Amino acid sequence: MYKIINKRKLIATIAADIAGKTLFWPANIFRKAEPINPENVREILIIRTAYIGDVVMTLPMLKPLKDKFPDSRITFLTSTGAKEILVNNPYIDEILIYDPFWFYHISKKSYIQFFRQLRKKKYDLIIEARGDIRDILLLACPAKAKYKVSYGVGGGAYLLTHVVPYNGLKHKVEYHLDLVRYLGCMANGKEWRIYLTNGEKEAVRKVLINEQIDKPFLCAHPGGRLALKRWPIEKCARLYDRIINDFKITVVLVGSQQEEVLATEIVKRMRNDPVNLTGKLDLRILSGVLAECVLFIGNDSAPMHIADAMKTPIVAIFGPSKSRETGPYDKKCLVVQKKFPCRFTCDESVCKHNVYNECINAVTTDDVFNAVKEMFK
Repeated sequence: MYKIINKRKLIATIAADIAGKTLFWPANIFRKAEPINPENVREILIIRTAYIGDVVMTLPMLKPLKDKFPDSRITFLTSTGAKEILVNNPYIDEILIYDPFWFYHISKKSYIQFFRQLRKKKYDLIIEARGDIRDILLLACPAKAKYKVSYGVGGGAYLLTHVVPYNGLKHKVEYHLDLVRYLGCMANGKEWRIYLTNGEKEAVRKVLINEQIDKPFLCAHPGGRLALKRWPIEKCARLYDRIINDFKITVVLVGSQQEEVLATEIVKRMRNDPVNLTGKLDLRILSGVLAECVLFIGNDSAPMHIADAMKTPIVAIFGPSKSRETGPYDKKCLVVQKKFPCRFTCDESVCKHNVYNECINAVTTDDVFNAVKEMFK
C-alpha cells in the first residue's frame, strides 16, 4: 500500500521499488528480521528533514524514545531551516544538519560530502520518520545500523530491517508516534514543545515591550509554504479589522522574511493598525511570542504547528490539505474548512478542481470570525 497522491511520483516509486527489490533480492533472501533488543540500542538516529511543520510534529516521539531507551544517545538529522526547533531539547543529544537536494533547490555536490560524514558514524537504531524512499535510500541506507525502521508506504521497504504497519490516514503526530509504539514505547503524544532558554524568554519579553504589545494579544499568520493553502489577503485584512473593532484586542502579524510583502499588502488594506512582526523573528523567538498570545489564527503552516506545540489555542483555516492529518493536534482548537472531497486526492501544489482553489476561497470572513468568537467564549 502506497501513501502517495502525485501520480508521477507514485509511478516512479513503484518502478524504483521493482528495480530495487530485484537488485537487493540476493542480499535480502538470507536476511532474517530479528526482534529489536533494547539492550543493544545505545545510539539512535531519527531522520526528518522536510519540512519545518513536519519536524515539529515529530517532537512527540522523543520523550517516549528516551523513556524506553534511557541510556541511549538520540541524534536528530534535519534540515537547516528546522534546526532551531530542536535546539535545547532535553531529549536530543546531537543535531545533524543536511538539506536534501530532492526537497530543496541546492547542489547535489553537498550530498557527497554529507554521505562521507554519515558513513563515519555508527548507530544501533535508525528511525526514518517520513516514510519516503528517497530518505530511506539516500540517508538511512548508507548509515551503519543494526536496526532500520520506517514505513513502506513511500517505497524502499526492502531497504529496512523492520517495516512498521500503516493502518490508514491519521494525524501526522499519531503517524510518527506509531513508529515508536512499534518499538514498545508508551506514547500518548502530550510532551512536545520548543524549549526556550532563559535568555530567549527574556528576548521574547523585550520584543513585547519594544513593540508595545500589551496582553492579551492575538497572533495571525496569513502566509504558508504553498500558495494553494493561503487564505486570500483581502479576507485576512477584513477579518483582522473586525477582530480589532469587536474585541478591542491587538493583532500581531507573524511570518518569515519571504512573507514580508504579503503582510505589507494586508496592512495596506486594513483600517486599523496591527503590529507587524513579519520577518523580524527567528523561529525560537517566534515560538516564545506564540506561547504568550491568547489565540493564533492561520493557515496550515509551520507557525500553526509551532503554536500547537506551545499549547496555544488555534483557529486554523484549511483548503486543500487534510485537517485530519495536519490540523491542530490539540482538541481544543478549531478548524475552519469547507467540504471538498477532492482534497483527499490533491497534492496541494496543483489545483485540478473546476473552480480554481475554491476549497479555501469558499471560507468566508464570517466563518473564521465566528470561530474566533467561539474560541473567545
